[in-house]
Amino acid sequence: MTFEQLKELICENFGVSEDKVTETADLQEDLKLDSLDAVELSMMMEEAHGVSIPEEKFPECKTIADVLKFVNGGN
Repeated sequence: MTFEQLKELICENFGVSEDKVTETADLQEDLKLDSLDAVELSMMMEEAHGVSIPEEKFPECKTIADVLKFVNGGN
């Protein structure tokens, strides 16, 4: 999954403006995504791109870069 694909999912589904979605953006602090949003995002990633983060692992993903690292095999 690419940064642009993840950015598009977040912007389209959570009403976050594009300029706020950077690789260093904190999911909770900067993008205002809560734990339910995180689960929803994971399900959307799986549906759209065949990648997901198990619900119990999502709390370890604090930033966009963390999410990308996890789904692209960095963990």
